[in-house]
Formats: sequence, C-alpha cells, structure tokens
Amino acid sequence: MGTSGRKEFLPITLADMQARGWEQLDIIIVSGDAYVDHPSFAASIIGRSLESRGYKVGIIAQPDVTNLHDIQALGQPRLMWGVTSGNMDSLVNHYTAQKKLRSEDAYTPGGKIGIRPDRAVIRYTNLIKQVSKDKPVIIGGIEASMRRISHYDYWSDKVRNSILIDAKADMLVYGMGEEIIIEIADKLNSGYPIESLQDIRGTALLVPQVDDSVPFISLPNAEKCSDKEVFFELTKIFQSHYSSAVIYQKYDNRYLKHNPPLDTISTQALDKIYDLPFVREVHPSYGKKSIKAWEQIRDSITAHRGCGGGCNFCAIGYHQGKKISSRSPKSIINETEKLTKKAYFHGTISDVGGPSANMYGMKCNLTEALICKRSSCLYPDICSNFETNHDEYLNLLDQVSKVKGVKNLFIASGIRFDLALKSPRFIKTIAGKYIGGHLKLAPEHTVPKVLKLMNKPNISLYEDFSRQFFASSQKADKLQQIIPYIIVGHPGTDLNDAIQLALYLKKNNLRLEQVQEFYPTPMTPSTAMYFTEKKLIEGKPLFVAKGRNIRLQKALVQWFIPGNKKYVIEALKSVSKLNLLNEFYPEKRKIKPR
Repeated sequence: MGTSGRKEFLPITLADMQARGWEQLDIIIVSGDAYVDHPSFAASIIGRSLESRGYKVGIIAQPDVTNLHDIQALGQPRLMWGVTSGNMDSLVNHYTAQKKLRSEDAYTPGGKIGIRPDRAVIRYTNLIKQVSKDKPVIIGGIEASMRRISHYDYWSDKVRNSILIDAKADMLVYGMGEEIIIEIADKLNSGYPIESLQDIRGTALLVPQVDDSVPFISLPNAEKCSDKEVFFELTKIFQSHYSSAVIYQKYDNRYLKHNPPLDTISTQALDKIYDLPFVREVHPSYGKKSIKAWEQIRDSITAHRGCGGGCNFCAIGYHQGKKISSRSPKSIINETEKLTKKAYFHGTISDVGGPSANMYGMKCNLTEALICKRSSCLYPDICSNFETNHDEYLNLLDQVSKVKGVKNLFIASGIRFDLALKSPRFIKTIAGKYIGGHLKLAPEHTVPKVLKLMNKPNISLYEDFSRQFFASSQKADKLQQIIPYIIVGHPGTDLNDAIQLALYLKKNNLRLEQVQEFYPTPMTPSTAMYFTEKKLIEGKPLFVAKGRNIRLQKALVQWFIPGNKKYVIEALKSVSKLNLLNEFYPEKRKIKPR
C-alpha cells in the first residue's frame, strides 16, 4: 500500500502529517495496542470521533518506553495527549490468574509479548510528561477506567491509589469516552484551561478543595483504604452512589473528584460513531505480521453497548454501563455492506452482538430522572422495568443475513439464557439459523450459594434453556453443542463446592477443556470480596480460595485429565470424602475366568 493508502489511516509519522499538509496535530493518542483502524479498537474509535469534529489527530501505537524517541514521533500536540493501555488492561493482558506470563499478546503484531509495558497507562504518561510539560494528558480506556479510585491491585497484593495519582495525568475519562473526549477537546480549543474543567460527566480529576455548594458523597481517605474494614466501606459507598452523585476522596492535601457517568448514548449518536470512515484494516506498516485480536473480530459487528447482567466478577457494568445503547438496523446494515466489500471477507459474519448478544434493543422503562439502585437488571430476578422482547434482535439478524454477499451469520457473543427463556421464538430461531454448531453459555457454577455470590441465576434456568435449545436443534436437524463457561476459585467457593460442580459436570457428560480461574481485577465487587474476605451485602466472613486450593478445585472440575487424578485424591482426602473417588474413577469390573 503506497502513500495514498496510508493517507486513509490516521497519521502515525511526520511523513503522514506532511502528506496531509499538516505542521502540527491537535491531539495525539498513545495506545498499547497495534494500530488497527476498526471500531473495535479503542484508539481508532476515539481518534475518528475527534477527527469528525475537525481535529487533527495522530496515533502513536505501542511506543518503546525505554527511550524518548517513539513518544516524540509526532511532535507536540496543540491541545492535548490521550493515553490508553488499549482494549485490555495491560496486566490482565500479560499475566494469567496465577500471575504467570502469557505466551502471546493478541493485540501485538506476531503476538510478541512485552511490547506493551506493564501498567501501560502510567508508563506512557510518565514518558509524555518528560517531553511535554505544558500540554494536558487525558487517560482513559479499561485500565484507567477500572482504577479511577483507590482499588485493590491483585498483582502487587495491595490497595493502590487512583491511577491519576501514579500516572500524574491531568484528567481521567471512564467508560466509553467518545462524547466526553470531544467535550474536553472543545473546551480546550475554546481556551479553557484543563484545571477549570471540573464538572464534565464521565471524568475524574484532582482538585484542591471540595465544592460544597452542590451535594456530594465522601469516600474514606485514601491513606486509610489499605485497611480491609475501610476498603469494605469504600466499596459499598462507591457502588451505591457512583452513578448518581459527585464523589470526593481525599489524597493528602488534594481531593479526587469523581463525576457521575455520562448519560446513556443515544442511538443517533452511536450510529454516527460507527458510520465514521474506518478503513477496517491493520495499518500497512506492520506488513504481513498477524494480529490475532484483529483476525478474531474483523468479520464481526458491534450492535450495542452496555450490559444489565451485573455479574459481580465483571467490569463491563462499571465501564460501559448497565443501560443498553443500541445502534439502528440501518447503521448496522450499512456496516455490513461495507464489510462485504473487503477482500478478506468470505461470506461469513462471525458475530452481530455486544457484551450479551440478546440484549440488543432492550431498555429500562424508568425515566432518566429516576436512579435505579439495583446492581443487576436480571438478578435475583428479571426487573419488571426491563424490556425482554427479543423481536428487535431477531429482525436485525434477519435483515443482516439478507445483505448481498452474506452467506452465513452466527452469534459468537455471550447469550443470557435467563433472558432468552422469555422468548421461545428466539431460542428456536438461533438454534435453527445462527449457531455454528457450538453455543457458548456462562452458567459459571452450579452451587446456589456460589451463584448468589456471583450474581448469577440458578442452574435450573441454564438447564431449561439447554432443553429448549437441543429440542429446537433436533427439529432443525442440526447436531449442536452447548459449551458452558465455568469459574473456579471465586470468593466463597471451597473444595466441597468444587466437588458438587465436578459431579454435576460428570453426570451431564461435560468435559471442559477450558476452565477459568477467578481473576481479581480492579474495582469489581468480587475483587472486593477477595481482598476483604467478606460478603459484600451482609459483611459476614467469607472463605477465599487461594494457591493450592484453587489448583485442587480446577483439578476436580477437570478430573478426566490423566495428570489430575492425584490432585482429585488430595482434594477428596482433605474434606474426608475419599469415598467419592469411585464417582470420578469407577473401578473396572474384573472378568472371572471360566
């Protein structure tokens, strides 16, 4: 691809800027991901959104943090820097739940590990501050978003300050930040100093004092949050008020001001974002190196944002929000038509969905003025204010499947089976048309007390869905499987729970090659339970599995792996249930000689 092709992308070099006749950029975005110009990549969607408002935007992707060369590749921006670790938290990206280094980085060319640094937001911002003293740095993305207040950090096993403190950034944008970053850019462009922008929704920043002219909520002082009792209170206060009130937290002689989130983005605004002129390709500077994350999503389409599920171990609700924002069918059809014209497209759309695919088009009937205090729209039961009609999603799938050039359309996003049970037609339709042989569902566990701690529905609903799905598949003459996602080691689970789970899987002939270990990621309720060893609602003591106990839980759930038998025996012995060994490994009957 020559110079003209590179001009379709946002500039990444001075030569790219010169080709456009630009002497200086307005905004430079620094990202921990490789540059892929696609609406599934954070830096691209922010960059294109700013570009649509007339700003000159460039991207520095995965700069080398061992010197200052890469960070100066585009010169100084006129207005501001934007920093993100990319689509993943850099530590989750690098390490397993056992804190072992992963073998590859799916967002780096060739999968090479280590190109993105640990704590990327802090490292990138510190670099920028060395070369750009007077331009504000705005941090955002999942890594910044979920570290916006004092938080338990699993990798260092301690409570850390807001990432704003460690990064020394000027402002933090949390959640999906297109509209927020445009508001910040417009204010800066109008001459407002960064320190005056204290009331923008969806932001957190450091201020010299509390503004008591408006109501606010206070969190415990940061210096006290290492205490588990204090951290427990911080978590409960924040979860109760973050969506509705201004929150302050004291850091030495300054205060972190956490503004309420931005209102749910409208369909019209969401359509405009996804209609922007994305190239939908990897930047040509990477040559033929593969970027696995891109290959996984390049044939998929994002239909909506947000998730009302409220699972305690999940970050989506605290990042994208609990309310659903859906694109119009017209916008999605337009994107489908663009996709079918790409050389890499071969007729199969791998997904049309979001965090939970079958939440497309669903909304809460409460007015925006009323603040809902439920952590989940679906648990412990489906809220009467939450619409559960699946017709909009089914109509969308039907329209997309009829676009010229589309041969197959599948659903790869997660499906909420409790929600799907409200629509037998939905179950019948997806079984017959939109599942490519394997459907992934997330019951996560089977034991009631564990599911309650997770904010997940009873396993009986999973079973009801499975029966309907298999019956519909059989009628459609399709042999299909359900692959359940399971978590071991969640706070509150012990070896007895793992034994019950394992026996359930064995009884139902489910041998799971992949089992997820609980991963304490910043700011989720489950992580707070992990650190404080308390049930979040009642405050009662909670057993938290660690180390060897988690290894034994996983071995029980994967009893069929030959090397796990010794661990299964160890686990059964430790809870005085060795009598159950025959349930896992039935003795073969000896044939008596005649």
